[in-house]
Amino acid sequence: MKRTTSLGTLALAGALALSACGGQQERNAAGAGADESSCEAGSGRLNIATGNSTGVYFVVGGGLAKVISAETDLQATSAETGASVQNIEQVVAGDYDIGFSLADTAADAINGEADFDGPQDVSTLGRIYSNYTQVVVRADAGIDSVEDFKGKRISTGSPQSGTEVIANRLIEAAGLQQGDVKAQRLDLTKTIDGMKDGSIDGLVWSGGLPTPALTDLFTSLGAKVELLDVTPLLPKMQEVNEVYEEATIPAATYELDEDVPSIVVPNVLVVRNDMPENLACALTTLMVEKKDDLVAVHPAAKEIDAETMTQTDPIPLHPGSERALEDLEG
Repeated sequence: MKRTTSLGTLALAGALALSACGGQQERNAAGAGADESSCEAGSGRLNIATGNSTGVYFVVGGGLAKVISAETDLQATSAETGASVQNIEQVVAGDYDIGFSLADTAADAINGEADFDGPQDVSTLGRIYSNYTQVVVRADAGIDSVEDFKGKRISTGSPQSGTEVIANRLIEAAGLQQGDVKAQRLDLTKTIDGMKDGSIDGLVWSGGLPTPALTDLFTSLGAKVELLDVTPLLPKMQEVNEVYEEATIPAATYELDEDVPSIVVPNVLVVRNDMPENLACALTTLMVEKKDDLVAVHPAAKEIDAETMTQTDPIPLHPGSERALEDLEG
């Protein structure tokens, strides 16, 4: 992934929602009281769209909201959502100010592809950490690969989530039609319950390491569940979207017998293009300088780094974030 280039001059003043629950609300202008050419957060309310309550987005998003509220004059809150696709749609609508998203979904939004009817007016504060594609199956389900999903009950994640996007692409890359799989569009909590009671044969999940709900699953079921290697499908996945990469899930993550190769996708924080430059600059700087506070919330935040945050192509960096990262790298 390459460093993005500047979007150029963007409109002043981003409006922010009053409630973390979303919805079109009376707005406070976040970033108010500061010169847009500065790197000061200003004041106002700021709402963050995260993901499922048992996933890493939710944990890191809550930690980020606390850091922002503690270190600036902003009043930041976070909320549980269906994740990537929904987050981008609601950021664009103005229901939220920041949305966690997988880079493949954000790239679709920029290009107006897949779940998006046209190019979306968004950019990013930067790349934060990687999501690992985690495909877990019951050992007695007869599933050794994604090709074996045919006729099986597979949780493909919450509707309009980044997990669902990846799950569907894995199914297609394996040469299956959507109707070949008994897809269960469930959030992670219901998915884990289904795996435990045997009503679901397997799951696809895209999340940071470790994902608390999967830790619970492996602790509860032990050898009754297995983590699959899906990297044979990586070349076909990369034909769909360039952001997919290969990495490894260490055995120690879930006390497995051995490391498991995985397909990873970077996570980005999506914002509207009209977010004031001073606000984007301040938030980006804060994430780098208060990284240890975020790591204390979840170890996935260890990946936050001024250099890697610029690696967002084809998703453009917000000009305020670009300015902040140039200063931090220098």
